[in-house]
Amino acid sequence: MQNLDLNIVLVEPEIPQNTGSIGRLCLATQCTLHLIEPLGFEITDAQLKRAGLDYWKHLKVLSYQNLNQFFETTPKNAPMIFLSKKAKKNFYEHRFLPGSFLFFGKETKGLPGWLLEKYKDQTYKIPIFDPRVRSLNLANAVGIVVYEAIRQHMIR
Repeated sequence: MQNLDLNIVLVEPEIPQNTGSIGRLCLATQCTLHLIEPLGFEITDAQLKRAGLDYWKHLKVLSYQNLNQFFETTPKNAPMIFLSKKAKKNFYEHRFLPGSFLFFGKETKGLPGWLLEKYKDQTYKIPIFDPRVRSLNLANAVGIVVYEAIRQHMIR
């Protein structure tokens, strides 16, 4: 399978088990994990390592002090997609490109409003069919989107 060089961007993640699980997913799918601080845990947190098992040392992970630092170091023309339950468009409408940056917000608040407003044409949601469900688990959401990107490229 061709490597898509996808980039998973977690903006201020709060739950170490989610980040550990996402790290394992990134390694399995050859994605790079980008962590935007502040984090709700220490990278040395035992729960993070437990969720990522012994894979963490093999993972390509980059950390940034804030979103400004991230955007300063990212190519200006890099394809970006932002995931939010507040979006109007369904992520199945998006055609994923190699090298894409997939943004996910913190578990309790999602992505910052200013970011969603600035990139509203690049913001998508994962459909939820039962209105009693407010949102999906962050690690599950990342897995859904990453494997859709992979699926799109496998059938081309």
